[in-house]
Amino acid sequence: MVERTTVRLPHDLLDRAKRKAAAEGRTLTSLIADGLRLVVADRRRARRGKRGPPPVSKARGGLMPGIDLDDLSRLQEMEDIAAVRRMKPSE
Repeated sequence: MVERTTVRLPHDLLDRAKRKAAAEGRTLTSLIADGLRLVVADRRRARRGKRGPPPVSKARGGLMPGIDLDDLSRLQEMEDIAAVRRMKPSE
């Protein structure tokens, strides 16, 4: 459903908008509607996209028991096992 409304705009902005709409062969209403859609979509995207720093572990100590950084084949095997577990469908 389309609704009518009154919008108060600065005179220079309204003139520029009318010229742009005419240059593009469209109505002022469609230009304003598209502009509002962009602004609303940007705010939604901005809210969703805000990210803070990643969580930082406060754990102390060294490596987990059984991890030897010199045993590269074992480290690769552990990474492969973890990757397979991530691929399993959740139950």
